[in-house]
Amino acid sequence: MSAFELLPGDPASPVLLHVPHAAREIPENVRPAIVLDDRALAAELDHITDAHTAELAALAAELATTTPWRFVNRLSRLVVDPERFPDEREEMAAVGMGAVYTRTTHLGELRPPDTDPEPLLERYFRPYARAMTEAVADRLAAAGRAVIIDVHSYPSAPLPYELHAAGPRPPVCLGTDPFHTPPWLTAAAREAFAPCGATGLDSPFAGTYVPLEFYGTDARVGALMVEIRRDTYMAEPGGPTGPGLDRLADALAGLVNAV
Repeated sequence: MSAFELLPGDPASPVLLHVPHAAREIPENVRPAIVLDDRALAAELDHITDAHTAELAALAAELATTTPWRFVNRLSRLVVDPERFPDEREEMAAVGMGAVYTRTTHLGELRPPDTDPEPLLERYFRPYARAMTEAVADRLAAAGRAVIIDVHSYPSAPLPYELHAAGPRPPVCLGTDPFHTPPWLTAAAREAFAPCGATGLDSPFAGTYVPLEFYGTDARVGALMVEIRRDTYMAEPGGPTGPGLDRLADALAGLVNAV
């Protein structure tokens, strides 16, 4: 299977729904370096995967007046996490969860601590980054602007790996960037998700994803992270969806329409 997929939307749409953490797939060539047995790995995938977010983005795309584009990671973030900085800028490296994870959500060993990340970065991380950069460049060329809406979920109770777990955990957390998230985009998201409960900003997760080629330099690229608390739409930690998924899809489609 492909490591990622770009699903076309309306040629004139500036919106790119980015779904980086929805998959559980781990290629056979990657599995031997993960020290967990199959049962422990399945449990870890329950905790670390943003379950059903690809389905959420697909439903929203169907409902939107103008179909957005979708960029979907088809591999687990336990292979590589495409949203991490691949260098010393990444704060999550402090808990063994940089671009290539060596620790689990409960701070146990996932890979040996001396794991060389370079082979995984070269095979998976950099091609993903290039493809995402091209997808954003295409939206800029077609629409004159691009808006990345990062679709995530998070657990209702903090996990040990979280660095900022003490703050609020609202039904919908909006992650923002001072350069790439204009006030109108935050306001549109608050309005769109109002039927889903309270929205909060940058707690428990902050920031949003922008390819490095545009990051901090190209204001035509807007970005917002949407973090949905899992108990609002699914059985935790890795169970089926509930009725909240349809309500969230309507809200996400509303945000796409507003953009």
